[in-house]
Amino acid sequence: MTDVSSNAAEYTVSEISFALKRSIEDQFGFVRVRGEISGYRGPHSSGHAYFALKDEGARIEAVVWRGVLGKLRFKPEEGMEVIATGRLTTYPNSSKYQIVIDALEPAGAGALMALLEERKRKLGAEGLFDPGRKQLLPYLPRVVGVVTSPTGAVIRDILHRLADRFPVHVLVWPVKVQGEGCGNEVAAGIAGFNALAEGGAIPRPDVLIVARGGGSLEDLWGFNDEVVVRAAAASDIPLISAVGHETDWTLIDLVADVRAPTPTGAAEMAVPVRRELLDRVDDLGRRLTGASLRAIDLRRTRLVACARALPRAADILALPRQRFDAAANALPKALIANTTLHARQFERVTARLTPASLLRTQAQLAERLSVLSARGGRAVGELIARRRARLDQVASVFDAVNHMATLRRGYALVRDDGGKPVFRAGGLLAGTAIEIEFADGRLRGRVGDEAPAAEAKPAPRRAKAKHDPDDQGNLF
Repeated sequence: MTDVSSNAAEYTVSEISFALKRSIEDQFGFVRVRGEISGYRGPHSSGHAYFALKDEGARIEAVVWRGVLGKLRFKPEEGMEVIATGRLTTYPNSSKYQIVIDALEPAGAGALMALLEERKRKLGAEGLFDPGRKQLLPYLPRVVGVVTSPTGAVIRDILHRLADRFPVHVLVWPVKVQGEGCGNEVAAGIAGFNALAEGGAIPRPDVLIVARGGGSLEDLWGFNDEVVVRAAAASDIPLISAVGHETDWTLIDLVADVRAPTPTGAAEMAVPVRRELLDRVDDLGRRLTGASLRAIDLRRTRLVACARALPRAADILALPRQRFDAAANALPKALIANTTLHARQFERVTARLTPASLLRTQAQLAERLSVLSARGGRAVGELIARRRARLDQVASVFDAVNHMATLRRGYALVRDDGGKPVFRAGGLLAGTAIEIEFADGRLRGRVGDEAPAAEAKPAPRRAKAKHDPDDQGNLF
């Protein structure tokens, strides 16, 4: 058996791992690595980003700490070719080396263009660039909203152009137009203007302008951000894109309702020229006045022509006037003839009125009156008989309930000095004034001293005959 012991130093796993870590960090303290991003799935829950950089023959792990990730001008994207600047180190727990990235940039314009084309295809497949989605710009907006930097030359050019063409109310939403956070701020400005309520304290714009001056592809990259494209597509307010120069293009240009070559051109598209508009209104006014005058002249000419075709008033009235004169001349003769005719009719009637015919007529009238008188007498007699029978019936009922009928049978009614009937002798005191009513009159007097002081006993009741027709009973 061979002895393998030697004088080589013995290391623990941790010692050898950290020795390698120090060696790599000392040898490659600061490097720039070019490669394609692979395996990127967005930031980890901790806020850090983990992915790999690869090329045709190798692969290296990469990490971007949370504090650095928020400051990167370009966010990592799957398949993007980049140049990463950072430090090489190892991760002893998995025996692998990695690059800790401090800066990240696309690997040239070709990489950015490839990424831009890929994003364009993706968003275009969703229909965000469909021409049918685009809105028409208002002809004369009252309020113009501008999303741009408040300190650059762009906003001054826009305000100056609007003031020259047609002064309107302008609202500016200040944003960064390049660098980290540019896309999010531009998208927030578009959404913020759309969130304004109609008739609110801050007027809602009728048209939006998203503007930025010229620059490189990297400078304009914020306007290619997906969040900007989606915000522009969701805008209910018509939007004009004016990013860069005429030869530059970004994704917001494709989704905007109108693309302007420059910010100044966007201002020209937003409003008409006030002087031209006034001239146009004046021209239309002159044309309207001329057309009205020509229409009046034409109708006057037609009226004169129609008036010439009509006969004169004297000619129209000549025939009726002649007929009237003829009728006036014939009227006296007609009146005389009418009077003569009626006189003859009267004479014929009076010829038939002889004394004998008058006597016959008188006899006929007398006979008619006699018949009517007899019929009237019989009707009156029958009516009187019916009324008399009714009266007798009512009188018999009245006599049945009238106390005078009782008095006529020999009874008397005694009343006290108040006129109230007295029913018992015991209720009268000596000297009390009384009135006694008989059938044929009344007597007044006073009760004598012999009147009983106490109630007198009632006399025994006399048996009433069963069939005495004159007995009506005592009503009192």
